[in-house]
Amino acid sequence: MTDRYAVIGNPIAHSKSPQIHKMFAQQTGQDISYEAILAPLDGFAATVERLRKEGFKGCNVTVPFKLQAYNFVGSNITTRALEAIAVNTIKFDGEIALGDNTDGAGLICDIKHNIGFSLQGKRVLLMGTGGAARGVQMPLVLAKIQRLVIATRSLEKAKEMLPHGSQFYEDKFSIEIFPKNYTDLGEEQFDVVINATSSGLTDEMPDIPKTIFASGALAYDMMYGRETPFMKFAREHGAAVVSSGLGMLVEQAAESFFIWRGVRPETAPVISALRLP
Repeated sequence: MTDRYAVIGNPIAHSKSPQIHKMFAQQTGQDISYEAILAPLDGFAATVERLRKEGFKGCNVTVPFKLQAYNFVGSNITTRALEAIAVNTIKFDGEIALGDNTDGAGLICDIKHNIGFSLQGKRVLLMGTGGAARGVQMPLVLAKIQRLVIATRSLEKAKEMLPHGSQFYEDKFSIEIFPKNYTDLGEEQFDVVINATSSGLTDEMPDIPKTIFASGALAYDMMYGRETPFMKFAREHGAAVVSSGLGMLVEQAAESFFIWRGVRPETAPVISALRLP
């Protein structure tokens, strides 16, 4: 019997997740189906409940529902989802919905292994305070970066992502996490600039200085499928490496697939297939 899975979002028509999981299933011999489901902005919980009752085995969650998904699963949650205060992967176990977050694992894997860029000791600017940004904050810290600045139009939202100011992780190193408005960045420069906002969906550009990119910097946009205004801006203002979030999408999907099926698919052939014209 075919096991059913889905991705829930709004908008969702652009999603490549069904294509990705179809390739994963073919590669690993898993009998699954995977579909994209548009949920009303006020109907996320009802949509998830419907899927569970219809016998779905799990679902992915994308914009703008990751924080709602976190609240939906309650205490049935992994450590990394708890740290992120966001859920992008749900596994149904009878009446229980288990919440996890694979965004951070996907981002770090893409940057380190697919792009070949070392994060250790780097100054990182993370733009955005939504579910995607929350999911990658702790994994970035644990990648032993030197400094993390969280930038947003709303300083209060940035402060919500600040656990306890300057923290110590695993007693091995310390890192200062600073929340800032875009206008407070001044002449600061960063080795890694990550756009975790949804600005690419509306062809908008975060209000960052033209001097933001340090020599050899990586500019990373979590949007995928086309050149975003942020990616164009980065190419024009000194970023050495510019990447979309396609690799992150595939890597986080592979992590979700492993959670659901206990099998870890190969990501490189899927990334290559999706990049073909």
